[in-house]
Amino acid sequence: MIHPLFFSPSIEGGGVEKNLFLISNYLTQKSNKVYLLTANRNMKNNFNKKIIFVSPKTNYWNNKSRFLKGVICFFLFLRLKKNFLIISFQSNILAIFIAKIFQQKIIIRSNTAPEKYINNFVTSIFFKFFFSMANEIIVNSKLFRSSLKKILGLNSVVIYNPIKSKKFFKKYSKKKKLKILTVGRLTDQKNHLLLLNSVKNLKNNIKWDLKIIGRGYKKSKIIDFIKENNLSKKVKILNYKKDITKELLRSDLFILSSNYEGLPNVLIEAQQVGTPIISTNCKTGPSEILLNGKLGTLVPIKNEKILIEKIKEFYFDRRKFIKKAKLAKKYLYRFEYEKNCKKYREIIKKNIYS
Repeated sequence: MIHPLFFSPSIEGGGVEKNLFLISNYLTQKSNKVYLLTANRNMKNNFNKKIIFVSPKTNYWNNKSRFLKGVICFFLFLRLKKNFLIISFQSNILAIFIAKIFQQKIIIRSNTAPEKYINNFVTSIFFKFFFSMANEIIVNSKLFRSSLKKILGLNSVVIYNPIKSKKFFKKYSKKKKLKILTVGRLTDQKNHLLLLNSVKNLKNNIKWDLKIIGRGYKKSKIIDFIKENNLSKKVKILNYKKDITKELLRSDLFILSSNYEGLPNVLIEAQQVGTPIISTNCKTGPSEILLNGKLGTLVPIKNEKILIEKIKEFYFDRRKFIKKAKLAKKYLYRFEYEKNCKKYREIIKKNIYS
């Protein structure tokens, strides 16, 4: 019998991981056995106890590089004496390599816009060669699917990120001090320095504070920037939180300053709570979630001037932004948990029995 095996060598606590938790846990309701192959033991409590955890017996590897974790997962796979359908949520090239060596079927879920990693002829040939070996490619937005088709000539299936339905009452503050929130790994991708430069250059008559939730290799550089610009009283960095609902409810405005994305979960979570959004119009995801600006405000990537303008616009008159935030709740059905998880189950079932 073929069993589904989720492949994610490094579980770091971002949007990809939230989807991994939701989808793998959903599968345990519909499958006799679900396996997870990872080098991160510290995230085990996020998974259903029915999931068979394949990982090192030590926590030593938790904070090592993705490369080393990938190597560990390769050797862990050698011990498994079963037939699997591999569902890769990370390190897709390695997962495809393992699948072909051991003659296993594989579904890959691509999480980041191809424009990030395919920037010349050589990389396009490389990724097309490996990705074409997958039995199925899943992407999380329609624009993502179009990009993959245009750049690599490969077909893919769109499944939106699932989110469990919850109802919240958002109280919109009338206080003049602006509470801004951003959530994301502290990496170049998320471009926190764009946001920090923007709020730093707001005029003195605009009162604000900023919370940054996340962790990553850019943390020390971000802390240095905060200290050098005397922003320590206005900017707080909080560690990764599994649930950011309370922070969203406390915040007046959510800002995403990324250079590229896949389908950023945090925007969907902000919509669910009703928090107004300003996001860079990066590839891919934000424009699709925000319906090209109908449900939130889009600004060009790496454009500090326009981002400052939109923050100022929100500060002096929030009504238009709040109206969009309220309207966004009517479109959350696109990310409904059961509907999107069911699509994963159907694709997995098709590949197991085909």
